Parts: sequence; structure tokens; C-alpha cells
Amino acid sequence: MINKRLLIKNLLAHNDESSFYDKKRSIDLGTKEGKAKFLKHICALSNSNPKNNSFIVVGVEDETNEIRGVDFFDDSKIQNLINAYLTNAPLIIYENVAFPHLPEDKVVGLVTIRPNGKITSLRKNIWKYWGGSIFLRDGSISMPKDFDIVIEDVNSAIVHAIEKNAKNNIELTLDGVIDFINHRHSDLESNYKVFKELFVVCWAGITKHVKGETYYSRVDIELINEQVRLFYSALDEISIAYNEEEFRITEYVHLGLNNQYKYYPLEEVTITFGDNGSHHIDSKLIFEPPRFNKKTLHHIYNSNNALIEKLKKNIPLIPSEEKDLVHLPATYLICYLNDFTDAMEKLYEAKGLLKQTNGKVYQAFKESVRILRKVKYN
Repeated sequence: MINKRLLIKNLLAHNDESSFYDKKRSIDLGTKEGKAKFLKHICALSNSNPKNNSFIVVGVEDETNEIRGVDFFDDSKIQNLINAYLTNAPLIIYENVAFPHLPEDKVVGLVTIRPNGKITSLRKNIWKYWGGSIFLRDGSISMPKDFDIVIEDVNSAIVHAIEKNAKNNIELTLDGVIDFINHRHSDLESNYKVFKELFVVCWAGITKHVKGETYYSRVDIELINEQVRLFYSALDEISIAYNEEEFRITEYVHLGLNNQYKYYPLEEVTITFGDNGSHHIDSKLIFEPPRFNKKTLHHIYNSNNALIEKLKKNIPLIPSEEKDLVHLPATYLICYLNDFTDAMEKLYEAKGLLKQTNGKVYQAFKESVRILRKVKYN
């Protein structure tokens, strides 16, 4: 079992960017340009390493290797994006790896690319890249190749050695459990569960009991053996269920209009632990978008557009508009889910303005975008 924090440290310490490893300050899957660049790197790393894993480390300064971290990224449907745009798509796993020195809401993203031994190419056009394009790594750069290529295996021994040095042990696991419960979440109710005498899952949050059910908010859940954060949210509520073989997380989102809000089930994530020391994570979107009166939504949609125009022109908002601004990302999302097709375009365009306004509004923006991404990928 590989400790992903150790793996990242070994990658950063042992190698500069190469044909099996890339590092990014951040990735942007909210724009066509961002998606296209990400797909290009996936394609190039897969083609350059036909028989071993390749990696992208997200949240690291390119020049200094300083670990700065990025927001928790829980999009389990990223493989759908890869399959939609790449022929002979590799298997992609995106994991959120906790580092002790980072703020609570930051992690390092680890993208693991497992090739299938075949040449990977773009299935269709995206941004400025043409369908059919093939990419390879040339040192630290992903380059297009417009001729027949021969796949060579030159990195297997190096990657095997790096992964071997990142193997977990009992000391690291115990230290991880103690740190999670006694230090990182000493102010919250914390729990742990051992599965198959090998895997340790820790979770912490603020508990609420409703009709015999327990719900958690301000939740952090981590698979300690691999130092991988399975779930993190400062806003949403979840429920947790488990038996001797499975750990299940059901996530809820809080949506509504005019002070009438309701929790809607969004996604169910199940981690299944095997007797052979393996585990499998499966996610299922269970979201049924709420429907609202179209006349009411037209009014809210136009009000949101007017608020954005005021921000653009630096016109001060009155108290009632300040309150509406906090709810603007969520109400734009509701409009989009009720067939206002350009509502999310309006929200994306306002990203910079909302980021400058205050942290609470920008957090609401990120939350709405996260929900939209899950819905669109499904």
C-alpha cells in the first residue's frame, strides 16, 4: 500500500519534471482551454509511459517546488471527461493528499495515470487542438506528434523504485490517526474504523441528530493508510454508514429560494475493502434537481444580472442586495437546473468580481461550480 504523501515527496525530491511526471500550480477544468491543456498532458504522459504509472502533482510552485496546495477536488467523474475526449484513454485517478503544514481547506492533488499500452490520441477537437492529435513528452514539455510513433518503455525501473520507497508502515499509520484526532480536529467529534485489519478510515465533524439519523457538517474524512482525503466540506452535510466491508458517504446540498431551503441528496460514495489488501471507490450521483416556478426564477435571474452589472460599475449595494449577493451563485445554479441555459455562463463570467467581493461569496461560487461539474459529467 502506497502512502501518497510520501510518493509526492519522493517525486518532488528525486526528479524534475520528466516524461513520467509533471507538476502544476493548479489545473482548470471549468474552461475549454483548461480542459484541453489537461487532456494534452494526460495524453502525452500516457503515450510516453506504456508500462508504468505517470503522475501529475497539483498545488506545487514550478520553480521552487514549494507545496502551496489547492482546493479539495472531489470530482469522481473526471474519468468521464477523459473517456469523452481521448481514444484508448488511460485510467485516471485524482486524489486529495493532506499535508500537515497546509491550511485545513487545502490539499495537494495527485493525478495517477495508468496506461493501457496503446497509443492515446484526441478523439475530437477541443480548444486549439485537433481531433486525432497525438502528444508525447519531450523532457518536461508535452509536444504534438504528427507522425507514426514507437512506444518505448524507459521509465519502469525508476517509477517502481519511487513507488517502493513510498510504501506505508505501521508507524506512519499510527502517527496519522493520532495527528488526525488529537491535533488537526481536537475541537470536533472524531472517530475511526479499521477495515479488514489493514485499512483505517478517520472522520471528524459537527454532529446533528434528526429522527434517529446522524448527520455531519464541517466534515473531514481521510483514508489514513494512504494519507488521502476522501471528503472535505466546510458547508454541506453528509451521512455516514459502514459495515465490516464498506464505508458509505451520502452527501447533501442545501438549496432553496426565498428563505425556504431543503437538503437534497447529491452523491453517494462507497469505499469497498477487499480481503486481498485492495480497495475500490465507487460514486453514484443521486441528485434530483429541485423545480421552481418559472416566473419567480425569471425575477431572480434578472435581479442577479443587475447585481453583476452593479459590481462591474463599482456601484455600492444596499443591504438587501448584499444579502442577495451571498445567495447569487446558488440561485444562478438553480436557474441553470431549471433550463436557464446561460445562467452558469453568467456566473463564470462574474468569477473575478465575486472573488474580490468577500470570501463567503467566493466560497458559495466554488460550491455551486462543484455541484454543476458533478451534474454535467453525469
